[in-house]
Amino acid sequence: MKVLFATSNPAKVRNYKEELSKKGIELLTLKDIDASIPVEESGKNAIENAYIKAKAYYDELGKPTIGMDNNLFIEGLPDELQPGVFVRRIGGKELNDDEMIEHYTKLVKEYGGKLKARWVYGMVLITNNETYEFNWSYNDFYLVSEVNKKRNPGYPLDSISIDEKTNKYFVDMTESDRKENDKETSDKEVIEFILKSLKESNLL
Repeated sequence: MKVLFATSNPAKVRNYKEELSKKGIELLTLKDIDASIPVEESGKNAIENAYIKAKAYYDELGKPTIGMDNNLFIEGLPDELQPGVFVRRIGGKELNDDEMIEHYTKLVKEYGGKLKARWVYGMVLITNNETYEFNWSYNDFYLVSEVNKKRNPGYPLDSISIDEKTNKYFVDMTESDRKENDKETSDKEVIEFILKSLKESNLL
């Protein structure tokens, strides 16, 4: 069966596409179906924005649809500078990957050169007019001002993020490294959420 992931971010899809395909689920992106609907992400948190995206595309296309959003919280920053739901939208402008790296490295430099941070994620799956929600977060990590030359398209901050346990940049972490922290477990839990939701909707 086919499930739409309402994103054009290849990194978000890559985390789940292969494992879901083993279960007979083809995960489609907006690029795959050549669709683009104006969506105002006006939610106050990751779940609300995920729902807004999923609902817009589900109502338009009638396909089982996943929406996902992520919030970034950084220790040591005043409330007015916390990215929260506006990780890419700074001052009303949508930043590209390079602009994001530039913005956050400048911020880190201004506040000491190394800041502890945490990603909090929300995912919503809508199918058969039923809505399923899932929240999760990964281990704390550090944002630093020294930029790694490697890039993870769609997740530019991986080039300035250092894992707390392995002391490696996210872009340098191996599969073995990831097994030592919560990320791999969290990815599996997300896949389990998707499968469970589809089963409850009698689509699997």
